[in-house]
Formats: sequence, structure tokens, C-alpha cells
Amino acid sequence: MTRHGWLGMNWSEVLLPQTPPLEIFVRGTVTYLALFLLLRLVLKRETSGLGITDLLVVVLIADAAGNGMSGNYSSVPDGLLLVGTIIFWSWCLNWLGYRFPRFERLVHPPPLPLVKDGKMLRRNMRQELITEEELMSQLRQQGVHELAEVKLACMEGDGNISVIARDSPKPGDQKKPPS
Repeated sequence: MTRHGWLGMNWSEVLLPQTPPLEIFVRGTVTYLALFLLLRLVLKRETSGLGITDLLVVVLIADAAGNGMSGNYSSVPDGLLLVGTIIFWSWCLNWLGYRFPRFERLVHPPPLPLVKDGKMLRRNMRQELITEEELMSQLRQQGVHELAEVKLACMEGDGNISVIARDSPKPGDQKKPPS
């Protein structure tokens, strides 16, 4: 078989590693951990439910990180090693978060209160760059129309907002006027 043998492909280029495996592992490790920290610390809201702008952020990060991770690899084993490295670090971070409570806060941050007893916690909203309009939109999506209905609303570690509504009085719980 010639260099461009069967089906006109250069099989050695496709099937034999072109980049040293340790280099691929180091590139994948550094890029994965850097992106993890970036998304965890800076872009928490961008990683929750994927809207069109969120999807754009993810695609652009992937495109920007691709060359740094791959070093322009072209063989299948190089690509598989890179994918394996990313899966490895994803699993490791989850395992570390499960085993060590301090690490858990980095991997899965605690909820951040945004509304408590019907009052917006503007300092926390500012910390996450959430406007009043964005917060109200999230509350409406969960069936809450006024702040007074909210006992607690928190931004969860995954960027979603959870809402606990106040208990509404039940018909039998209302005081009856004296007869």
C-alpha cells in the first residue's frame, strides 16, 4: 500500500499519533482547568440553561480553546487522547468535590440568596450581575408574579434560580369575624 493507498487516505497520518501524548495531556489539562475556573468564577449564569447567547458563549470558548488544547493534531489517537483527558478531569473534579467538602464548594458552589422574605438582596444581585428585570423574568417563569410571594430565591451553583414561595393562607386558616 502506498502513502496515499486505500481510498486515497494517508492512514499513518490518521491512525498514528502525531503529537507526543504527554503534550496532549498537558495541553488538555491546562485548558480544561482554566476554562473550568473561568466558567465557575466568572460566567456562572452563562452555563445554566442554554439560550442563544449562552450557546454562542460556549461555542466561542470551545473554538478559542481548541487550538490551545490540540496543538493542531490530525490523527485519531491524538483526538481520542484529548477527549479522554477532558473526561478524566471532569470525573476527577466531581470525585474531589464528592470526597472533600472544601473542594465541593469550588466544584458545586453553594446557593446565593437573591430574594429573602420578599426583598431583593441587591448586593448579591450585583455580585452575579443580575438586574431586577432579569430576576423578575426568572421569577415569572416559575409562576411567581410579585416579590411579596417569595420566601427565598437563590442562584444555584449551576446558574439556575430556584424559588421557594411563601405559604399562602389556606381557606380554613383564616380568622372568622366574631359573630
